[in-house]
Amino acid sequence: MKCKEVMDAVYEYDGGDLPPLGLRFSMALHILFCGRCASETRLLEAARSCLQNDFFPDAPGFEDAVLARIDAEAEEEIPAYEIPGGVPVRGWAIVGFIALFSLAASFFNEDFSRVAVSQGSSFLLPLGITMGLVITTYGAIFIGSHLKEFSERFRLH
Repeated sequence: MKCKEVMDAVYEYDGGDLPPLGLRFSMALHILFCGRCASETRLLEAARSCLQNDFFPDAPGFEDAVLARIDAEAEEEIPAYEIPGGVPVRGWAIVGFIALFSLAASFFNEDFSRVAVSQGSSFLLPLGITMGLVITTYGAIFIGSHLKEFSERFRLH
């Protein structure tokens, strides 16, 4: 056999099924008398051994501990988060109407009309964005803080 044929057969062998007995015998005979193929085969075996034993060390058994912790967390009941001393819906509604009225009434102020005329859209655009943010934020906080109460009142749970 030639060196190329022997080394191709050595590289293709992955530790599974062995080649036929005649091919193994002729390969062993060639490797015994060819120093270059013998050294390359030894290096390949050392690399395979290193990859199997040293490259991927055994990992500690974390799987059981992690899965046990996940099961324990699933069994624990998470207590409902209650806001101590929350503001009732009536208080939120009153404050909301006052805020909305004050935002709407600001358009009728003398100072507002003077600044709006002199500055034009460079004043009205930021004012509109600010008013939108205030109303949206107030509504979101109001609904978020009374979500449980609303879901019970409208039977959404």
